Amino acid sequence: MRILGIDPGLRVTGFGVIEVNQQSLTYVTSGCIKTTGEGLPDRLKEILSGVIEIIESHDPTIAVVEKVFVNVNPQSTLLLGQARGAAISAAVLKDLAVAEFTALQV
Repeated sequence: MRILGIDPGLRVTGFGVIEVNQQSLTYVTSGCIKTTGEGLPDRLKEILSGVIEIIESHDPTIAVVEKVFVNVNPQSTLLLGQARGAAISAAVLKDLAVAEFTALQV
């Protein structure tokens, strides 16, 4: 099984890909999708496109996305939720199962 882990963010979305074979984990790749768009729609499009590109390049079997924690600033939480939505949408568009975990569960 090949797992794509995604840590969503509007400016920087981190990702990592690992291969799981019985009892061993093998590092495949990792990196960041850095958005440059001026507005929210452009940033979300870059996240969606970037995640699709990673999926097409590394052929994961499942995507794992970090759950949003409730921030002191509700606006930040809402924006982060939209970044998560773009990443999850990319995975679903490429027919991947999606699991969600909190940072403490990982």
